[in-house]
Amino acid sequence: MILRIRGVVLPERVERTFWTDGEVLRTEPPAGPGAAREVESVVDGGWLVPGLVDVHTHPGAEEPEDGFDEAALRRHLEAHRDAGVLLVRTPGTMEPMPGWVDTAPELPRVRSAGRWLATPGRFFPGVGRDLSEEQLPGAAVEEATAGSGWCKIIGDWRWDEPAVPLEVMTEAVTAVHAAGGRVAVHCQTAEGSRNAVLAGADSLEHGMHLDPALLDLMARQGTACIPTLGAFSGSAEVWRARERSAKRSAWLEGWAGMVANVRAAHEAGVTVLAGTDTFPCGTVAAESRQLLDAGLPAEEAVGAASWAARSWLGLPGLADGAPADLVAYGRDPVARPEVLEHPARIVLRGRVVR
Repeated sequence: MILRIRGVVLPERVERTFWTDGEVLRTEPPAGPGAAREVESVVDGGWLVPGLVDVHTHPGAEEPEDGFDEAALRRHLEAHRDAGVLLVRTPGTMEPMPGWVDTAPELPRVRSAGRWLATPGRFFPGVGRDLSEEQLPGAAVEEATAGSGWCKIIGDWRWDEPAVPLEVMTEAVTAVHAAGGRVAVHCQTAEGSRNAVLAGADSLEHGMHLDPALLDLMARQGTACIPTLGAFSGSAEVWRARERSAKRSAWLEGWAGMVANVRAAHEAGVTVLAGTDTFPCGTVAAESRQLLDAGLPAEEAVGAASWAARSWLGLPGLADGAPADLVAYGRDPVARPEVLEHPARIVLRGRVVR
């Protein structure tokens, strides 16, 4: 069956009509005898958005002690899909992604960064891939080349302990880039964030305590900011209620900086994207609202969870020959951000899933 889809395309704000050709979109109607009889109109009006994207999600295990579970992985990906999230990046998993993830037509597309790469004392013990600092560059290349081109390095861990040294991080990033890959870095300390930027990492995951003076460098070298605000916002009141301590002060200072850096990063030309890093899956629309509330303009906040994220991961928006992955809304989600959580129609790989 060929699907006909008409609506106002974002971000271009031009009304267009698409037809599906298998798993891709076409801007011309099907030709040939009887082709018109095979067309079903599934969207006729409204607003069309490229499938939503969560660039920081960890399907397959909700807690470190749970272990990686393929049934949970499927449930989590289905939850993403049912919310209109049709592409995810998994920056770190306990185990390599099973092969069926790439071939399941009913599940979102997945860009995996392989297993977390953790040097001693910098992550949950036994979760991901534990290795020495000397082993980090080689392991980073192995993970990046084994999957979709990404690897994930735990750049720091505890707030009062040292981060991965700059020279080690730089060697790892340089090696991965030489192999054609990209590097995501977990960073929650000033030193960890600084080292990730100076090493030329492709994305900062969280970026707590990031010095805003580094934003111009991030923009020049293409380092994206993925603050995962929703994963931290729920803890803010908990930390405020605790007794005063150096750790409390450090956390609250870091949280305030994360929020302030969203708008500052945008103004500096840094790519800011939406990632949830929390459960339940399928809540990237709420993360988009967090970015909006932090000062990202409305169109950029929606794009951070859709077209901008897809472009950053190497996929086009809604155009001839693009993947037939889209979400339709009855109202403009840029003008009415709450609409993003309520898709009217979801099309994945040329099939209606809702």
